[in-house]
Amino acid sequence: MLNAKTVGNKIATARKKTNISQAQLAERLFISPQAVGKWERGESMPDITTFNSLAEILGVDLNYFSDNFQSTATGAASAGPEAQTSGELQPGKQEKKLNWDMSRGNWVDADFSGLKNLQKQFSSSNMQRCKFIGSDMSGLLLKSNNIDTCDFSGSDFRNSHIQNSHLSNNLFKDCTLEETEFSGSFIQGCDFTNADFTGVVAKSGGFEKNTVTNAVWNRTSFNALYIADIVFGGVVDDCYFENCAFKRVTFQNAILTNTFFKGKSLKQIRFIDCQADRLTYEFLKNGKANLSGITLLTT
Repeated sequence: MLNAKTVGNKIATARKKTNISQAQLAERLFISPQAVGKWERGESMPDITTFNSLAEILGVDLNYFSDNFQSTATGAASAGPEAQTSGELQPGKQEKKLNWDMSRGNWVDADFSGLKNLQKQFSSSNMQRCKFIGSDMSGLLLKSNNIDTCDFSGSDFRNSHIQNSHLSNNLFKDCTLEETEFSGSFIQGCDFTNADFTGVVAKSGGFEKNTVTNAVWNRTSFNALYIADIVFGGVVDDCYFENCAFKRVTFQNAILTNTFFKGKSLKQIRFIDCQADRLTYEFLKNGKANLSGITLLTT
């Protein structure tokens, strides 16, 4: 969590170590010196975009501003103002990546839109009505989170692992979810319009009452998942449904190819104006699915 007084003290400490004035810092951030003064007195705090710029200018990582960390100014700050403003790495030094730890937080009505450089830290948090629009969430381990009514529209979740989490009533419109793994997680009432589920693996959880209009289904795998009140459409290619429990699931105006169905509850799936290749058709037939809404694709 962030505390305005603590953040202000840390800004002042790092600024003095870089040997720049409040006015010089304000000029580089395109704000007034009065705004910097308010931060350092704990009267206000920068927004998330400004935190990123501050970290770069002061030569610290984003964790430095958190109450839970005791980071010190490093990198450009310790090298002095000349090295900081030159834009060049000093010999033998590697560029320091920003690292923002969102774990163990209680976030309500926060706006983290455009957030980047999370560096795999985003677990055991409670989030309500937060904004992450257009954020880079790729490569993260999101574990044991409760996320409710948040907006992730246009965000990149590629290669993330979402474990033992509850996601309710969130917006994932236009998200990239390629190669993401959901395990032991329950996803309910979320909007995945235009989301890309290519290579997604979802297992041992629930996927219920979600909107998936115009979503991309390619190499998507559902295993031991409870799927309810979902309407799949479009092209469903090379996908995998094994040992899933279906309830009020509909495939409508869908084209199913190379898609594997295995389980005892295929009778709960309804097909409306769908087409399927021979392989998919035989899988469904073997599972005693109602095939009246499916026609075979011609080769």
